Amino acid sequence: MFLKVHCSPGAGDIVAVCDRELLNTTIIHGELSVLISEAFYGNTPAAEDEVRAALKKADNINLMGKRAVSIAIDMGLITRSGLIMIGEIPHAQVYSL
Repeated sequence: MFLKVHCSPGAGDIVAVCDRELLNTTIIHGELSVLISEAFYGNTPAAEDEVRAALKKADNINLMGKRAVSIAIDMGLITRSGLIMIGEIPHAQVYSL
């Protein structure tokens, strides 16, 4: 997986995680086109334990891919009903209000 933490003063940190094979690809669902870019998800590989540690501290989370989403489900951060599918790819966002 790839992991990037976006520091947003006053709004909290955003942790972005995507599955390795999705980085720098575009997924399409109907008229929706989503670029899974290094600019947002970073280019630093992360092991599962690193992803879990970052998600525990995150104020906001953006996840793309089966493995990334599965970790958040396992941690109790989201449920399967709380994600969307973009084509065949699961995507979830978690916000702290």
